[in-house]
Amino acid sequence: MNTHDLVAFVAVVETGSIVAASARLNLTQPGVTRRIQNLEEMLGAKLLDRLSKPLKPTAAGHEAYEQGRRLLRMLDDLKSGVANDGVVRGEFRLGLTPFLSEAGLTGPLDAVRAEFPALAVRVVSGWSPNQLERVCRNELDAAAICLPDGAVPPSDLAADDLGAQPVVFVVARDMKIPRIVDLERLSQLSWVINQDGCGFRDSLKRKFDAEHLPFSIAVEALDSELRLSLVSRGLGVGLVTPIALKRSAFRDKLKPVVARDFKPAVRAWIVHRAPAGRLERPIKLFRDGLDRELQAMIGS
Repeated sequence: MNTHDLVAFVAVVETGSIVAASARLNLTQPGVTRRIQNLEEMLGAKLLDRLSKPLKPTAAGHEAYEQGRRLLRMLDDLKSGVANDGVVRGEFRLGLTPFLSEAGLTGPLDAVRAEFPALAVRVVSGWSPNQLERVCRNELDAAAICLPDGAVPPSDLAADDLGAQPVVFVVARDMKIPRIVDLERLSQLSWVINQDGCGFRDSLKRKFDAEHLPFSIAVEALDSELRLSLVSRGLGVGLVTPIALKRSAFRDKLKPVVARDFKPAVRAWIVHRAPAGRLERPIKLFRDGLDRELQAMIGS
């Protein structure tokens, strides 16, 4: 098997198109197509559904992708293991849920890039359930995720528990609402919140449903600072991490409120497939850095 053909196939699956794969690999589009055809001929199976947009793997293609990704990772491990200079090379595909972006995209990621300059770090943002699936399918090497308190990652993954992570309810500073409220009072407000898939949002809705209280959404927005700007203008109540509130340009226009009968929290985890191989040290460095950031966030 020509590993260049396998690399091209993996790139097409991950980017969803020949055009994007050619840009990633710095190859011509015909060159990528030819490599895919070579791999299909060698394996004796069609690997891509060429009628789908974006391009998607066939059933055989899914299997080839998972096995191929594992093979490429083993080759990277082999290269790093026999290299005389001990430098960690290759690619590090890291998943990050939006809630952990404030903490993960600063110090921890900078530390990995500084310690391992020959390692190409690629960060993929997404909700925790999707990130877990991608780690299980070998599409990501590791992921920083959040799960509802009490839930745990799949047993076939290596998982480090980084502890419970709190959030803060915020409203506009001039909104006439006490700083300590009950859920019934909060249920009378609309929410400015993450899109569906967020662990905090899911926990919040389950709590309101259990209390038979309405849960009305005014705005869905992924960006934390955008949500805070909308809350500061009186559009509703929002959820925010302590560190995001502390760093926000709108913090002076916001008022934290406490729900006396509900303190939402999720647990942060670092997950990866074992063994980590050449990525053991980068994953540990990122995990330790993220843990420090989260502990500082809780204590601030």
